[in-house]
Amino acid sequence: MFQAADNSHNASLKLSEVFSDIGVSERLVMKRRRMVLLNETMATISYRLLGSNLSSYSFGSQSEGSTSIGLHSDTDTLVCNKAYHLIQDSRDWQPDRMNLLMFQDGTTSPGYCLLQYLITNDPLATHLLGQVFDNVSRILYKRVLGNVIGNVIDGVFGNEIQRVLGFGYDRLFFTDRRRRLLMKNTFLKDMIPRGMVFNGPAISRLEMLGFSDIDSVTAFHSRSWPAQAQPWLLRQGIGKWPTEEIKRESEASGCFVVPVGGKSGRKEELEWRISTCLAERYLMFSLNITQIRCYIMMKMILKTFMKHQCNGIISSYMCKNVLFYQIENINSNEWQEHKLLNRLMCCLVALRNCVIKENCPHFIIPENNLMAGKISPQNKPKLLAVLQFVIQSDALALLEIPIDDLGTRFLVKMNIPVYSNRRHYLTQTAVFSEVSAQLIHATGAYIGIHLFSLFQVIGGNELALLEIRKILFTLLNIYRTKEFNELGKAVCRLFIPLFSSALGSMIASSDIQTNTPISSEALDWFSAGLDSDVSSGRLKLASALYCSGDMEKAEFVLRSTEDIYDTSTVEPICGCHGLQRQIIRKEFVNKCSTGNEDLIKHVVAFCVKVMPCEINCCPHELQYEIFGSTPEDILYRQAVADSLPYLYFLQYKVYGFLDRPEGQQCALEHLAATIDTEPLLGHRETALNLLGQCLEQENRYYDALCCYINSLNIRPRNNVAKIHICRLLNSLVNS
Repeated sequence: MFQAADNSHNASLKLSEVFSDIGVSERLVMKRRRMVLLNETMATISYRLLGSNLSSYSFGSQSEGSTSIGLHSDTDTLVCNKAYHLIQDSRDWQPDRMNLLMFQDGTTSPGYCLLQYLITNDPLATHLLGQVFDNVSRILYKRVLGNVIGNVIDGVFGNEIQRVLGFGYDRLFFTDRRRRLLMKNTFLKDMIPRGMVFNGPAISRLEMLGFSDIDSVTAFHSRSWPAQAQPWLLRQGIGKWPTEEIKRESEASGCFVVPVGGKSGRKEELEWRISTCLAERYLMFSLNITQIRCYIMMKMILKTFMKHQCNGIISSYMCKNVLFYQIENINSNEWQEHKLLNRLMCCLVALRNCVIKENCPHFIIPENNLMAGKISPQNKPKLLAVLQFVIQSDALALLEIPIDDLGTRFLVKMNIPVYSNRRHYLTQTAVFSEVSAQLIHATGAYIGIHLFSLFQVIGGNELALLEIRKILFTLLNIYRTKEFNELGKAVCRLFIPLFSSALGSMIASSDIQTNTPISSEALDWFSAGLDSDVSSGRLKLASALYCSGDMEKAEFVLRSTEDIYDTSTVEPICGCHGLQRQIIRKEFVNKCSTGNEDLIKHVVAFCVKVMPCEINCCPHELQYEIFGSTPEDILYRQAVADSLPYLYFLQYKVYGFLDRPEGQQCALEHLAATIDTEPLLGHRETALNLLGQCLEQENRYYDALCCYINSLNIRPRNNVAKIHICRLLNSLVNS
């Protein structure tokens, strides 16, 4: 069908048009990259605000832009612990650091290394430490620790032993025949939180809803380029790619070591995989749109033709490395839109040859065979048969790909009759809007998650006011310095208003406690936080004004908030329960086609969080939520309500004080309707508790009791609905 040059030329152009229609365009690729890297920067800054020495990196298809809606690509997150100092030369040892020496011996798998813990840069001292651990039995060691430290080793050496034992010697280290302390790659399995599981080197969250699955890998970073990858810096192919600039950037990025051993190695629990994922990011970012489409097409072929028979044997990462070799060894002018099908077939032939040899060399460390131990004798013929079918089909196999309706779209582009009911697809503009909306919604969700974590840490702290000021100072410092790039400044612009509102509420709470008007400082901070999103900053201000007795101003703020809260557009986002797969509103999607993260202030409504230090800015009905915590949660207690129900609740209270019964009843009806009809409430049980207390004021006790019971059904544990039920029943019995 497409063998002739002209046919192949035309079919490649039509296939390129199909990819543009499904969202694989230069514009959308760049937008995906920006938003994912923004979330990566947000996580790193959040770690900084928590006082943690961690950095977060996002890798894989989402950050590369090498995906489509139908592929449902996952998100690979690498969390780097910078407390460990990885070196490849003992002369780079640093004091007061956990120094780990990367090295290989005769039994280490290619692409892997061992990590030796160095107490000093003196090999003799390090050998002596290993001998101590080797000679003292694990059981007796804990009993005679004081004697060992006091009689065998001096004070500095003893501190090192205490540091090692603090992490658990048995869990962390193995002493080899040369008395070297080798760090195990298995120690993290004893430290993962509940609800998480290991998936190879990655830690995955169970039952985590989101736009994509999240695998989190813990790794250590070395500033030095790995010795095994040095030849790659000098290698040059026909395509004159990668450029010298990319190689310089890659070398400067260093490498990570990931806690997983080679399957063919004899030291599986001691080996650490060398990851050059930062360098691979630079490589992916340098690809043109035809090369990206070729890679996506390979992934679609895997998912369509190999998922049921040989799922997971050939990975998208193998396809990526095959693509890299093709780009390196083919003239750059061959990678044009009208040659897409030819280039795809070349990649598939190269992949088939890898299966025949059972060897897919890593692009940067070729000695590392990505297929080692992956292909069984039973599966090899199946893999070859599938690849041969696609290669010999003369691109007809592509017509069978259902992902993003690619096959059917391709037929339509080629003016071939389609015997299918599905002839109506999202337009290119609609796909762009859909993806943009998902990206912005995900960014909003990440903001909510990080805020939840930060406020949990601050919530039980008596010095919360000082902590919030410290966070704002850190954010302002990040914004003004060159430590982070432009994305870091964007994160600061998103975070600063949210923490400004919290600081304003804390100061106002202190003012109300002393029976003084809300200070100008508090109002200034409230003002700085008004545009954090559509509603949460404004509702914090309205709540403070209500609690201070300024009902007229509170009513004005609530009315203006209701005016800008378009329920057909605004998406309520709650980060308290992790990422959630949402049914995104149509108008939200339309709005998101025109911008990036700056749109959050116009289309997102975060939930309202009230910490104990803000208690006086919180109506007494919501204060129950704070004091309803169990003893285990007392340090992290906070009241949280979704914006829209809280807006109507405050209106009910304010209109009551202003003696405006019509407005009060209207607010009550809106509150009840929102609880019944809004599908995306993160704290529906809290809204029901607030509604129940309003109904009690209306003397509708049975309806109030129903609200509390429904609330308890939603969240059986740690729910103040129990208190409300007991209180209400007691009141009814006594009356």
